[in-house]
Amino acid sequence: MTATLDGDELVRQWRDWHAKREEELRAPHGWLSLTGLHWLTPAPTVIEGVPGHWSADASGVTLAASADDGLTIDDRPVSGSERIEPVDGLPGVLVRHGELAIEVIRRTDWFALRIRDPKARTRTEFTGVPAYPVSPDWVFEARFEPWPEQRRVTVGAVVDGLTHKLPAAGTLHFTHDGTDHELIAFAKPDGTLNVLFTDATSGVTTYPACRGLTVPTPTDEGVTVLDFNRATNLPCAFTTHATCPIAPPENRLPFAIEAGETNPKTQRPHP
Repeated sequence: MTATLDGDELVRQWRDWHAKREEELRAPHGWLSLTGLHWLTPAPTVIEGVPGHWSADASGVTLAASADDGLTIDDRPVSGSERIEPVDGLPGVLVRHGELAIEVIRRTDWFALRIRDPKARTRTEFTGVPAYPVSPDWVFEARFEPWPEQRRVTVGAVVDGLTHKLPAAGTLHFTHDGTDHELIAFAKPDGTLNVLFTDATSGVTTYPACRGLTVPTPTDEGVTVLDFNRATNLPCAFTTHATCPIAPPENRLPFAIEAGETNPKTQRPHP
C-alpha cells in the first residue's frame, strides 16, 4: 500500500532534507574530502604526504613519529611510538596533521589509513547530488517484524576480500503493484532502521553496489514508512577511497525504484 501524503508537503520536506544532506557531504572532513586509502602491512611504511612510519599487525596499528612531525591524537602531540586499535566497522581513530585528518580504520582483519583533506577536488568542485523528481508514488506504508534477537548478517563490500557484519533487527514488508516484498532491516543506535538495497535502476541510473534508506522507528504495532525519495548513495558512489557494504541478496528488488539519489558519476544534479 502506498502511504497517503500531500504532494506539495512531501516536496517541501524533501528539499529541506536534501539541503541538509548536501551540507553534510560538504563538511571539511566529510566523505567528499577523501584523497587516499592505504592498506597497512607489518613492515613500517611511509605514506606520501603523511608524516611518520605506519605498520599493522593482527590487532592494531603502530605509528612511529617524532614531535617535529606535527601529528596529534585528541590534540595530544605524537612523539615516539603510538599504538592505535580501531574497531572493525566503526569510524576510525583520527590522527591530525595540519588540515589533514588521517583516519585509522579496521575492516575485517585489515587496517588502513584514510586521508581526509578539505582541499580535495571532490569536495571543492562538488555541485550537488543528482536525484529523481520527488513523487508520493514511492512512499509506502510498511510493516516491521522484529526478530527475537538481533543477528549479525555478513554482507560483501565494494573492496574485494572485505566483508561487513551488520546488526540485522528484522524484516520490513511492503506491497508494490500488488506484489508483497520483504527487506532485511539493520538496526541503528537511535532506534531507526537502515535498509541497503538494489533494484532495476542499479547500474543504470543509480549506483550499482546499492543505495541506503533510513526508515523511521516503527510504532508499537510495527508500522513505519518507506520513503524511497530519500534513498541515498553510499560514500563509495562519490569516492574510490571508501569500503562500503553491498546489499544482501534478500534486498535486491526486481523492479525499478525511480526515486531517490541517482549515480553522481553518470548523472547530473537538477538545476
